[in-house]
Amino acid sequence: MKLAYKAYDGLGKAVTGIIEAGDTVGASELLHRKGLYVAAIEASIPAQEKTRFIRRHSSGGQRLKDVAWFSRQLFVLVSSGTQLADALHALERQARPGPWRQVITSLRTRVEGGAALAVAMETHNAYFDPIYRNLIAAGESSGRLVEMFDQLAGLKQKQLRVRNSVVGALVYPCLLVTVGLTMFVMLLLFVIPRFAGLFQTMAVPLPASTAVLLHASDAFRAYWWLTMLLAAGAVGGAVVGLRTPRGRQMRDRLVLRLPYVGPIVKSLSTARIVSLLGVLMQARIPVLEALRHVRHSTGNGRYQELIARAEEAVTKGEAMSAAFDDTGLVSPSVYEAIRSGEESGELDRLLITISTFLDEENEVIVRSLTSIIEPLILIVMGLLVGLIAICMFMPLFDLASITQQGG
Repeated sequence: MKLAYKAYDGLGKAVTGIIEAGDTVGASELLHRKGLYVAAIEASIPAQEKTRFIRRHSSGGQRLKDVAWFSRQLFVLVSSGTQLADALHALERQARPGPWRQVITSLRTRVEGGAALAVAMETHNAYFDPIYRNLIAAGESSGRLVEMFDQLAGLKQKQLRVRNSVVGALVYPCLLVTVGLTMFVMLLLFVIPRFAGLFQTMAVPLPASTAVLLHASDAFRAYWWLTMLLAAGAVGGAVVGLRTPRGRQMRDRLVLRLPYVGPIVKSLSTARIVSLLGVLMQARIPVLEALRHVRHSTGNGRYQELIARAEEAVTKGEAMSAAFDDTGLVSPSVYEAIRSGEESGELDRLLITISTFLDEENEVIVRSLTSIIEPLILIVMGLLVGLIAICMFMPLFDLASITQQGG
């Protein structure tokens, strides 16, 4: 791969150029052999293209896992007295070749060149969001970088745990739905047509339900391509529509109104907002700036409006808690805790306590929802298969009855 480098020769003269090497470590060794002292080295592609490459080749869950590992390892190394550049070099050697290793290499080279870590992270916003960079900048300016690494590691581990619990809860129901749909399609394509041929040879009168099912099977076999095309078009149209501002607004409102799902989304969103706000305030980030970062990191438009109201209240010199007095989005207990924290001057500590409690409660709720969804899906699948079986065997039962009467 081609790597752009900046180095200094023996006379202290700056040298820049592009070198061909397998990775940045190999390129550094090649430059050292030439008598050059490397200041910075990274892939010779623009930062925007690099960000798009990283987003294409790494999922959100993997990025979150990498950043959580990165934060914990840096906390352990820096707290033990290791210099930041040496710690980054150690993590670079541990990382597997790929986009994530390139990110760490870029951070190390820029830190070795004298840049602050928060500044070095700005070109890698696919991994390090504004909240992460702000906390690092606060730690560097206050001399509490080790403490910030610890808080960030805990925050990312918590986000990863919540994500894994939600994804894990959805995997089995999605698998059941996929198996059920596949089984239904196979019945329409292969099983029901065999019964149709049998009914034609026996010239047996068909009940209305059986006739409807046979016609549905014939139509699906003849126009399966049209069915697939319409389904793909419907899914594509829904995806495009949900990406528009109006579509996102409708989606956000609908999700919060769904039975069982709505309360879980509200609880998860509240826990995320409270957790991020608590960590930012503990880092002595100004309240308005903290609210702005939390608003941008919130995916639901209703909660973005809620935080915008809180920003407006703080700007006017009013209490921030007044904006959270919305029982449709925030539970009364959370609102009361925020109000009490503002009055006592311990809002940051109370926010962290609330987020811990909500995270524990959400894990229980997600597990409970999974235990409800799985039997419901199995019951629906059983009813569907049973209905098809009854429709197919009813003519045979009628034929047997007619035969016995004739005998």
